[in-house]
Amino acid sequence: MMTTTRMTRIFKVGVALTSLALLPGSASAESLRIATWNVGLDRTGPGLLVQDLERGEDPQVAAVVRVLVALDADVILLTAFDYDRGGVALGLLADRLTVAGAQYPHRFAFRPNTGMQTGFDVDGNGRIGDPRDAQGFGLFSGQGGMAILSRLPVDADGARDFSDFLWRDLPGALVPDDMDPGLVAVQRLATTGFWDVPFITRDGPLHLLAWHATPPVFDGPEDRNGRRNHDEAAFWRLFLEGSLPMAPPAAPFVLLGDGNLDPADGEGLREGIASLLAHPALQDPGPRGSHDREEPAHTGDPALDTVIYDDLGGLRLDYVLPEAGLKVTGSGVLWPQDTGPLAADLTLASRHFPVWVDLELPPAEP
Repeated sequence: MMTTTRMTRIFKVGVALTSLALLPGSASAESLRIATWNVGLDRTGPGLLVQDLERGEDPQVAAVVRVLVALDADVILLTAFDYDRGGVALGLLADRLTVAGAQYPHRFAFRPNTGMQTGFDVDGNGRIGDPRDAQGFGLFSGQGGMAILSRLPVDADGARDFSDFLWRDLPGALVPDDMDPGLVAVQRLATTGFWDVPFITRDGPLHLLAWHATPPVFDGPEDRNGRRNHDEAAFWRLFLEGSLPMAPPAAPFVLLGDGNLDPADGEGLREGIASLLAHPALQDPGPRGSHDREEPAHTGDPALDTVIYDDLGGLRLDYVLPEAGLKVTGSGVLWPQDTGPLAADLTLASRHFPVWVDLELPPAEP
């Protein structure tokens, strides 16, 4: 039976739950910057990211810190960030940020599906226990997970984790016909995770719905990854519509993360992400940057790109999609055109670029 809330193996620092009555009210709207960034802080072995953070000599980590300071988000979802059970790596990153002048006293992560072995030979190479035999690709359990840094308190008791939702249980699931029945019985849909995490604002909770999908490539003619990527986006559409066993999210909410699919360019089954972007419960602010590249083979707007690949060019893979009723006051992709220090840091930190949206939360009813 699917467990919709797993409160074991989570961690946070700071206040887990603060009574809303203790937070000061205000007649004015509350302004927040919500962001996501695939930071590429996934290492090849357990504990290596902790080691890099402790030593303080890794240039990529230093660049990530400087970019996060410049981004100045109130809440940010980091994807491709190694998970460890005690939250040591995330705590060390937060410590580095504090020294740099950006305090994030609240942090949160569920254990991801990455590297969690299925017990089956998923990739068909004749052995089990390989990275592709896991629920989500991973050299070890927790590689390339998700993590949240926040200036707002986290309602950890109200957080819901749907990462154990089985692929076969999604209405209309595109599970390959030739998949081993035993694997079908245990295969989770989320590559990394599906989270609903509420944050405490002075005007009530704001829910962040987080995911990091599989890339729709690196498979065979069965198109397993392409189908799964499609269905990971379809999960959120059905979740918002109340068509899944769990209750839909309470408003206001923001859906964000790495969807790993461009709605116009590159490979993949685009209907999944396109339906999500057009969903009436969401709005797409279309955060824009500028990389000054000309890509005549692409049909999408290059200003929307969030990542550059050497072979594929620019793609829009990372999303921040607020609930339709929220007021958006600004948005963007942190992608400076100049060759200054921040541009150099962005290039060194990750091939992805941070995506942010500024919101005004409506004041609470008196």
